[in-house]
This record gives sequence, C-alpha cells and structure tokens, in this order.
Amino acid sequence: MTERKPEWLKIKLNTGENFKDLKKMMRGKTLHTVCEEAKCPNIYECWANRTATFMILGDLCTRACRFCAVKTGLPTELDLAEPERVAEATEQMRLQHVVVTSVARDDLKDGGAAIFAETIKAIRKRTPLTSIEVLIPDFMGNWDALKLVMDAKPDILNHNIETVARLSDRVRSKAKYDRTMQLLKKAKEMQPAIPTKSSLMVGVGETTEEILSTMDDLRKVGVDIMTIGQYLQPTSKHLKVLKYYHPDEFAWLKEEGMKRGFKHVESGPLVRSSYHAHEQVESAAGIAK
Repeated sequence: MTERKPEWLKIKLNTGENFKDLKKMMRGKTLHTVCEEAKCPNIYECWANRTATFMILGDLCTRACRFCAVKTGLPTELDLAEPERVAEATEQMRLQHVVVTSVARDDLKDGGAAIFAETIKAIRKRTPLTSIEVLIPDFMGNWDALKLVMDAKPDILNHNIETVARLSDRVRSKAKYDRTMQLLKKAKEMQPAIPTKSSLMVGVGETTEEILSTMDDLRKVGVDIMTIGQYLQPTSKHLKVLKYYHPDEFAWLKEEGMKRGFKHVESGPLVRSSYHAHEQVESAAGIAK
C-alpha cells in the first residue's frame, strides 16, 4: 500500500521574475533542463536563484527507467551546435557553477561523450571561472567514451547509483549496479584529482542495511560526494513509493555517510543529484587539492 505524502514534502511555488526569465532564455536557445523534463520538485527554488541543470543530447531517452519522468523514444539527430548554446546561456546567466547532464543515448557509439567533452570546453572558453559538474550516463561500459569526458577535466564527475543492488534491475533500465561502480572507479583512476559524486534515492523498497552497504560500495571505489533523497512517483505508470523517510532519518543517513569518509553528504526529502550543487563546490575544491 502506498503511503500518503507527508507535510514536509510540500513544495513552495515561486514563479517570480527570475523563474520567468530563465524559462524564456531556455526556450529562446532551444535548450532542455532536467529540472523540467524530470519534474524536479526543486525547480521553483533553483530557478528563482537563477541556477539550473542543463540536459544535453535532446529530450528523448533511449531507456525507460521506472522512476524517471523523462520521455522515452529513439532520438533521430545529434545537435553539434548545442555545446556552444549551453556555454552562451551559462555566460548570460553569470553562473558560478553549472551542472550538465543528458538523456541516455545508447543509439550513439560513444553514448554522447564527445558532446559532453565539447560542452565542457565551450563553457571553459566563455566563462573560465565557472566550475563545471557533469552528470553522465554509463555509456554502456564504453571506457574510451568515459575517457573523452575525463580528459576534458570537469570539476566534478557525477554518475548516479540510484538504488541498492537488489533493486537495481527492477528500478533502472539497462543500467547495472556493478557497471556503475566500475565507472566511478575508472573515473577516479583516470583523473584522481577530480572529485566523484553519486546519488541514491530511497523509498522504493530498500532496507537500511542495503543503504549502508551501498554507501560502503561507493566509498570502496573512491566516491567523494553523496546525495540521498526521497523518491517521488512522477505518474501512475511509475514505481510506487513504498516509504516516505522522515527528515530525522535523512539526518541520520547523512551522519552515517560522513562516518564512512565521504567529504560531503547532502541528505533530505527533496534532495536531488544537483540540489545545492553550488554549495558542494567548496567541498570539491578541498578534495581536489
């Protein structure tokens, strides 16, 4: 039986001038944001603060994960001018920290890695002081594709584990728990100075022991930053929420993460992979030294 949504998950709507300006800019440059496509609960807060997570490689994902609201289909084209438009928007928004993610593009040989690399380079050229975080797919285990991204030297490399090992095949489409761990390990081996990050959502049937075990696995492959948030069901077709965690439970999970040696843990009901990402840059800078 699905639990009723608790009071602490109520979202404050803020559609002021910053929200409207940012939305107009995204449409004008034909850019997509994961904030909109994934129905992120923090869109009003983040957009009001003029921060956003760009979603490159189109808005059609080749996978159909049971937790995700992004549209699924077979993309028909690749926009080679997209990196420059993301860089222009970053400059116009005067962002100090930018997050770039994408849909999964299993139709491409490199999974879109080259476009990620070009986007990093374009932003660096226009706004060299902007720190860059990339949230990448698993590239189906293509480590040459991963190297393309790592060689472009983002400030933070983010790849989400999403859920515990036992539930991975049911929750995610094509992605594998072990492959995610291997990617995070390879990324650290390729560029040891670049902080790595991963996110876990809770409420889909995991146990506390499994959460802690996932933390241990992430630390074994050198992950520096972890985010933990409540899963929210996007539509009736998606996985049902089996448990709503109390804020006190999230606080406890943060403590457990910090005990295990993560340099930064963001844990809370509305936390998403990119939530308060700008506040994690300072932690990342300390890691990279």
